[in-house]
Parts: sequence; structure tokens; C-alpha cells
Amino acid sequence: MIGLLSWPLVKGLFRHRSFGREHLPREEGFVLAANHLSNLDPWALGIDLFPRRYLRFMGKAELFWFPLGPIIRAAGAFPVRRGEHDEQAIATAIDVCRRGHVLLMFPEGTRRRKGLFKKHRPRWHTGTARIALAAGVPLVPAAVAGTDRLLRLGPLRAAYGRPLELSDLAGLPSVEAARLATDRLREAITELERSLA
Repeated sequence: MIGLLSWPLVKGLFRHRSFGREHLPREEGFVLAANHLSNLDPWALGIDLFPRRYLRFMGKAELFWFPLGPIIRAAGAFPVRRGEHDEQAIATAIDVCRRGHVLLMFPEGTRRRKGLFKKHRPRWHTGTARIALAAGVPLVPAAVAGTDRLLRLGPLRAAYGRPLELSDLAGLPSVEAARLATDRLREAITELERSLA
């Protein structure tokens, strides 16, 4: 419903355009990993998957209060407790992927710029790669631009890269495999961001 109502707004008013949709797996679940500029990044990254695929994403647990909680759950979010190892959120994320959904994650952990005081600073985490590796699904890099400038009415841009090659990491310890996959992911997302500049 949200996708249907927002599609004309995103495509018309904000002149949303995307590149690389042909790289997205068509049938299986996968982890879509992107840079994080705004709380509206899932909107810009997910609109081109609508209505064929259901985009799911983690949201900080502090957002799940009434009446916002039911709205963001309906939009595909589930809660994660930041700053701690949230086993329930990780298990939910793996299950989401295995059930064929698209899990959107932001490996930097938080938006890059927001307000004057930030409790959490953006820094690269290995959790995104760990979830993709544990679920046995593709890890797809993406980038978004313009979501931090909506008051200027766009344009919004999204770019999707090819799924990362991770088969060579299969025999490695999980911590090392996740670290190497995260390094590859950082390079791919940075390159996609440059393509949108």
C-alpha cells in the first residue's frame, strides 16, 4: 500500500531514477547493502522492487513506539537493539533472507549526518556480511543519493551493483570471512556512490 501511494511522488516530484536493476537476483532472497544518508533511504532503494519483491529492513528499537511502530512494521521494518549483540534481530534477518525476501542493511550502522549530537558514529560493521554468509544468500551492494536533500525536491538516485563474489570465503573462519566480505562491500558501495555523484 505504501509503495502504491508513494510511487507517483517518488518518480514524479523527486524524479527518482535507478541504475543496475538487472543485477538484482530475481527469485531468491538476498541482502541489499547501501550507504545511509536518511531515514528515507529504504524508500528510495525499495521503490523499484515494488510490487514484485517485499523489502525488509532493521530499524533501531527506539523507533517502535505507538503510533510509529505499527506504521514502520507495515513498511517492512523489524527492531534491532543497537550497541549490543541482538540475537533475535540477527535470527529474524537470516530467516527473512531464507524466506526469499530482500533484506536492506546499512553496514555503517547509522546515518552519516544528523543533528548536532550523534550517540552513534557511522563506522563499518561486519554484521551485514555475516547475515548474508549465514543465510547463504547473495550480498548485493547499492548506493543512494538525494535522500538527504528532499526539501530541495530531489532528484533521488539509486544504483545497484552485481552480487559480490564470496564463494572463495567458504573455508575460512566466519569472523575472517565476514571481515573480507565487508572490505569488498565497502569498495563496491564507494564505487557506486561515485557513479551517482
